[in-house]
Amino acid sequence: MVTCGLPYANGDLHIGHLRTYVGGDVYSRALERLGQETAFVSGSDMHGTPVAVNAEQAGVSPEEFALDWHEQYAETFPEFNVDFDNYGHTHDETNTEVTQQLVRDLDEGGHLYEKEIMVAYDPVDDQFLPDRYVEGTCPYCGAHARGDECDEGCQRHLEPGEIEDPESTITGNPAEYRERTHQFFAVSEFADYLTEFLDRLEGTSNARNQPREWIEQGLQDWCITRDMDWGIDFPGGEATESPREGGEAADSRDLVLYVWVDAPIEYISSTKQYSERVGADAFDWEAAWKEGASDEHPEGGEIVHVIGRDIIQHHTIFWPAMLEATDHAEPRAVMASGFVTLGGKGFSTSRDRAVWADEYLDEGFHPDPLRYYLATNGGFQQDVDFSWEKFAERVNTELVGTVGNFLYRSLLFAHRNYEDGPDADAPSDEVAARIDEAVEEFAAAVNGYSVRALGDAVTDLARYGNEYIQRNEPWKLVDEEPAEAERVIYDCVALAKAIAVCFEPLAPEKSERLWDQLGEPGSVHDATVEAAREG
Repeated sequence: MVTCGLPYANGDLHIGHLRTYVGGDVYSRALERLGQETAFVSGSDMHGTPVAVNAEQAGVSPEEFALDWHEQYAETFPEFNVDFDNYGHTHDETNTEVTQQLVRDLDEGGHLYEKEIMVAYDPVDDQFLPDRYVEGTCPYCGAHARGDECDEGCQRHLEPGEIEDPESTITGNPAEYRERTHQFFAVSEFADYLTEFLDRLEGTSNARNQPREWIEQGLQDWCITRDMDWGIDFPGGEATESPREGGEAADSRDLVLYVWVDAPIEYISSTKQYSERVGADAFDWEAAWKEGASDEHPEGGEIVHVIGRDIIQHHTIFWPAMLEATDHAEPRAVMASGFVTLGGKGFSTSRDRAVWADEYLDEGFHPDPLRYYLATNGGFQQDVDFSWEKFAERVNTELVGTVGNFLYRSLLFAHRNYEDGPDADAPSDEVAARIDEAVEEFAAAVNGYSVRALGDAVTDLARYGNEYIQRNEPWKLVDEEPAEAERVIYDCVALAKAIAVCFEPLAPEKSERLWDQLGEPGSVHDATVEAAREG
């Protein structure tokens, strides 16, 4: 199972977003090249205050607003060859049912309780202010913060009532705190489990180190409900009064679930939808997600979450605790990508400071070079600064100058001199050994959760190919030793085939075109690294 963090359905995608989704797609494809049975899923995050706030400003309902963005995302991802097996959304019937059942399981297991808390309230506008309806000062580091997250400072998750000097983001009015009754998940009970979980968690190191610090500081139980009318209802019945009224008492039936409850559950829901579409024999969602559902995989499937660095806490604290409490399989790995900056400054949708996904395509650029750049420019967990100059330099030096140069020289020579292709029984021992080495590097990159190392394995192989053809000079041998020239070019074609297979995760369209030029049967998308070894 490979999942990608859900994009909020509230605005255009930029290449900062794409770094995570391309990374997940590259990793999923690489697993398939190694012969692994894989499902790659995600979906749009339809709920929460960012969607509600922007819908209110746009003058439409949150559902209409979010569905429009969801449909745009579902069209944009394939344009960048991000090939989800299922792309759902959190407001559909499947996720609503799965979410409410999991919350019932938490409740029946004794992991939920009611608690009276102080909630921000706008007395002028007469409405409660959950999450991003309110901004103020982080109580931990003093930075300006959103109601549920210190996004400009320490990155900590903030519980309702924690933010200081609260103000409404809708009206700008100073807010006050009023007492309300909400539902809490007893995360603190799982501190020992989470410590052990992080010790065995694989992936990028930032996904382990940051949550360890939070656990050491002491875990707070998690408020999982909100005073809103947009979201999945807390499974306690129909609402009896509007949650936007100023009354102090909040019955559980008036509440919706916090967005970070139903958002990760969409991973399960999207897998279920995929399984129902292809059949359980092809992919069994219960075997992947539920402990004890499969004799072959009693602890569940191997789950890899690919996310942005800003949501590490949700995926390494809250989410695994929910899974453990309800007998679901825990993630094997979390790959958390760093941020993409532009000219040293963070992307800002509000200030229109970004490289937008649709504009990149509208300019006529091919998606594969950007995929390669995002996957290989720095380690996955490192922040990277994007500039068109750096982008052009990487593309021209590595894709054109190294990979493209070798393929052009080899295939052009083969086409001009061998109408039916060069003939040999197998690659030379030297080239076969070098292809084996590249395949081992490819597998090591997958096992090490490094999409950058995947790219290095391919470009290094192409670099070797350039050195090999230059050293053997087939253009001289073709007249003096034609049999030796044919053997050299056969070796080069074998290298090109290996490049097509191993480069497919990074540049799927270009690799498919190369596969066709080589006259190979079927599609490179169905080939494994064993085809690369065959020569």
